[in-house]
Amino acid sequence: MPTSEDVHAPVLPGVEKEAKTAEASADVLHADHAPAGNEAGKVESWTPDEGAEQPAKPQSAGAVSEDAVIEAIATVHDPEIPVNIYELGLIYAIDLYDDGRVRIEMTLTAPNCPSAQELPVQVKEAVEKVPGVKSAEVEVVWDPPWDMSRMSDEARLALNMF
Repeated sequence: MPTSEDVHAPVLPGVEKEAKTAEASADVLHADHAPAGNEAGKVESWTPDEGAEQPAKPQSAGAVSEDAVIEAIATVHDPEIPVNIYELGLIYAIDLYDDGRVRIEMTLTAPNCPSAQELPVQVKEAVEKVPGVKSAEVEVVWDPPWDMSRMSDEARLALNMF
């Protein structure tokens, strides 16, 4: 038996079809699908706070290797400091996408760093040389601020900062 809402609600041509389409769209949007925009196709993400205790995530065929991206980043050195920027702890996040895009969040040792213009460009160029990378985006962030605690032991040893 129909509800009173069904009996008393006027039926306009096309309205019922639009309502069903809107419900179906909402179901799809709220299902376990990748969100629209830049996050679609995301393979994995890395932040320095994740340690080696994290299990390795499987990569799809043709996905960019996280290790290869880190090796490329490690070729970039701050001209004033004889240590690569990865060991200095300037890389905050690496996002790998299965379509070959790489997004990197990095910081600098100080906002007035003389290398502020060139380091992000060098990171972008180095990462784009990695096999499988179609494009790289480097964003400079200031939160959280960089401090010496982010440096690796190798960097501390090289700079004699224990």
